[in-house]
This record gives sequence, C-alpha cells and structure tokens, in this order.
Amino acid sequence: MLPTFYQTHLQKQLTPPQLIFLTILLNLIQSEKQVRLERLARVFPYPITTDSRRRKLQRFLDLPQLTLQLIWLPLITYWLTTYCPVGQSLSLAIDRSQWGNINLLMVSLLWQKRAIPFYWNLLPKLGNSNFTEQTAALQQVFPLLKEYKVIVLGDREFCSVDERKLAQRKGGVFLFEAEKESLS
Repeated sequence: MLPTFYQTHLQKQLTPPQLIFLTILLNLIQSEKQVRLERLARVFPYPITTDSRRRKLQRFLDLPQLTLQLIWLPLITYWLTTYCPVGQSLSLAIDRSQWGNINLLMVSLLWQKRAIPFYWNLLPKLGNSNFTEQTAALQQVFPLLKEYKVIVLGDREFCSVDERKLAQRKGGVFLFEAEKESLS
C-alpha cells in the first residue's frame, strides 16, 4: 500500500486505470524483487499474452507523466517539509555506478542510515562523469534544499575545486573521500 501523500499526488498525475496499473506494478516489483521487464511481464496479472503484457508495460513506463520532475521531486519536497525542520543539516551523497552498459549518476539524501534517492541520471557514456554532468545533477537538488544546511559527500571522482565552489555558492559544504576518512 502506498502512503497517503503518494496516493494523493499520483491521483493528480495519473488517470484511475494508470494508478491501478502502477499499484499492481509496484506490488509485483516488491514481491518479485526484480525489475526485469520480461520477468514482470510473465507474472503480471493481466489476461493477455506475455508479449502483449511486455508491450503494455513498456507503453506505461513511457508515459510523459512518469518523470522525475512530475512524480518524484514533488514527493521528495513533501517529505522534506514533513520530516526535516528548516535549518537542519542534511547530508547528500553523490555517486556514479556502472553495471555493464548502464552508467548511473545519483544524488541521495542520507537519512537514518538509509540513502533516499533524490535525483538520478543515466549517463550517455561509460566511465567517469564530468563536472558538467555532476553540476547538472546537483543543481536539480539544491533548489529543494535551500532552507537547509547541506553537506555533500563524494568520492575521488568528485574531488574538484569547482565542485567545492558550487557547494559553497549554494550554502553547503563538500567533503571528499580523503576528508571523510580523516573524520572517522
């Protein structure tokens, strides 16, 4: 079951059939513990062929309403205003991971020993991210956090003077891998 504030927000963005479809899909992902389209199509409870279910899932996931800006960021904003008092120090982690041909840049909030994804972007290339890609990711998140003290944590891929200056301009602090190790 989705929390009430998720349901309220999603009802504004999706039609009732789309909301039901999303609910079924989320329940399947939780029970199957996989996000493989073929697997989800095989187990999706819809009385059509597996191939048709796969295409239906693909069409659903391509809906223009299913974007970070329309779905995820408003939920994060609500969550911040509900659970984080203004002025509180919040820690963000910026990291890049690569699995085969998938290269993902992610900014997450560190909250009660968990990392809550705030923003992510699939990079169009393999290997390290560059300053422009890193800046674009952080600038999606900083407007949400203007009322908070922000600490940005990054490993050696993100240790540039420009990153530090960006965080300082936004009122935050940037700690790098070597600095994190010296803090413990």
